[in-house]
Amino acid sequence: VQLVESGGGLVQSGGSVRLSCAASGFPFDAYAIGWFRQAPGKEREGVGCISRDGTFLTDSVKGRFTISKDNAKNTLYLQMDRLKPEDTAVYYCGADYATIKFGWGICPDVHSWGPGTQVTVSS
Repeated sequence: VQLVESGGGLVQSGGSVRLSCAASGFPFDAYAIGWFRQAPGKEREGVGCISRDGTFLTDSVKGRFTISKDNAKNTLYLQMDRLKPEDTAVYYCGADYATIKFGWGICPDVHSWGPGTQVTVSS
């Protein structure tokens, strides 16, 4: 599994950013895949996932973020609108055939992580 995140940066509160995750080395349309984030001093948390069971977003981003994927391009996206300072974090994508169930959805059971991409939202 090889994943490369891109698209992060500095954005003002209320602004928008689109993240991309280029995938290779595995059957993209057969694996669960998702976005996760880790803010300073906090544990990594799931943001949104696409699995065989459906498409899921954690409650704190519903109505603001959209997760999608393009199987022809082996790419996962996260469109982030109406950003808030609390969205500041390093964003990672992760994929696996196995899944794990969170309270808000079903995500890949990720075992290795890429470098991620920093998103900083200024107030």
